[in-house]
Amino acid sequence: MLWQLLTSPLDGLLWIAEQIEERATTELEQKENLQKRLTTLQLKFDLGDISEEDFVIQEQEILEAMEVELNEQG
Repeated sequence: MLWQLLTSPLDGLLWIAEQIEERATTELEQKENLQKRLTTLQLKFDLGDISEEDFVIQEQEILEAMEVELNEQG
């Protein structure tokens, strides 16, 4: 019982640290995913796999998602 009372604050700090790490990892993965999507889109356009109109629409969607993510971080 005494041991549990003494370690309880430490357990709470560890849980908070794990939550922060998990969120940071998720945000980094999302950012990298958007960058990969943009690169893939550019390659598809360069290879003629998609039209310029489709490229512009999809590029705008990805850039807007990147902007939203930046605004959420700052």
